[in-house]
Amino acid sequence: MRLTTLVAAAFGAVMFSTAAQAKTVVVTADKLVDVASGKLIDRPQATIVDGRITAVGKQGDAVPAGATRVELPGVTLLPGLIDMHTHLTSSPLFAGYNSLLFSDSFWPAISTTHAKLTLEAGFTTVRNVGARHYDDVGLRQAIEKGFVEGPRMITATYAIGSTGGHCDSTFFPPSMAQKSPAVIDSPEAGRQMVRQLHKYGAQVIKICATGGVFSHGDTPGAQQLTVDEIKAIVDEAHMTGMKVAAHAHGASGIKAAIQGGVDTIEHASLVDAEGIRLAIQKGTYFGMDIYNTDYTQAEGKKNGVLEENLQKDRDIALIQRQNYQKALKAGVKMIFSTDAGVYPHGMNAKQLATMVKWGATPLQAIQSATITAAKALKDVTLLERPVFVMKGGEVVVMVKRQ
Repeated sequence: MRLTTLVAAAFGAVMFSTAAQAKTVVVTADKLVDVASGKLIDRPQATIVDGRITAVGKQGDAVPAGATRVELPGVTLLPGLIDMHTHLTSSPLFAGYNSLLFSDSFWPAISTTHAKLTLEAGFTTVRNVGARHYDDVGLRQAIEKGFVEGPRMITATYAIGSTGGHCDSTFFPPSMAQKSPAVIDSPEAGRQMVRQLHKYGAQVIKICATGGVFSHGDTPGAQQLTVDEIKAIVDEAHMTGMKVAAHAHGASGIKAAIQGGVDTIEHASLVDAEGIRLAIQKGTYFGMDIYNTDYTQAEGKKNGVLEENLQKDRDIALIQRQNYQKALKAGVKMIFSTDAGVYPHGMNAKQLATMVKWGATPLQAIQSATITAAKALKDVTLLERPVFVMKGGEVVVMVKRQ
């Protein structure tokens, strides 16, 4: 059995990733979820060589000479967790105009802490769907070179949007002439922007197909890119081997994005029955961030979120959760997407319990955050309290148990 990641839970979570480390580590625990079959293995023994899981057997099997031993009694291992929608270079603590109190270089500096918190929370891989100044690329490179502790990152750099749309700069008057570098207003401009972002480090493309909650002057339901613009962006991205994620709250924008060929719909708050049907027909994934409104409504005002944005958040929160139930029940493929950065990094796993509350089984919730099925884990809140995290054979977190 050759896997790339591994996490453990049942008093917490354990995770391994594939950073190149010339060493061998053998990990034992009470149980392990075999993600290929969904079965629960008793007394497992996992061998990690050079940062990759090369074998999963039983305790008592031969151990390579010189291997480092890690024993985890009372723990169940499962695949590493993946958050498909994060913003590691953003912080919810400095929202609205409060963010202007800091220099541009403040954000990549604090992102190193965000990356470490995310890894320690049990998330070995994240998709960072939107950052300014290509800060996410620099963070990814620092992690890859071992200067910063953090998960594997798939970077989108700037999100592509229309003039005046959710992914443009909309909080300032004309005299300040603020404009996002990734604004496009035609199919050809969309193609050119994909090429530019890829040139500077994008590994996935994010578009803003509709208005948003935390932008100014628009509504979440308003469509902001045409089908032709979306198709051009998707075609160009797919030619380079990149997937496309679409920020889309509104029903018409969701359908346009699906028809345009995007791979994942982010938020999907106001999806209608036709949008659900299209997603199933096309095999499009939904990533519905149904936890973060709990945080923004409790802490947003204190952090500087404007009342306009808090009201938009209130307006769609319940509808999004109800539509999550509908889409899940209908059979839409769900990915685990938290929008971390709207709420604090390291709290990613809190969404698992919210998903269960709104209709998912524990298995479905875990499946959304792992590569394949896992049947054993029942209490998803345990993933909020990691007891052990390992990346590339190096221990990141080890909590002693009484």
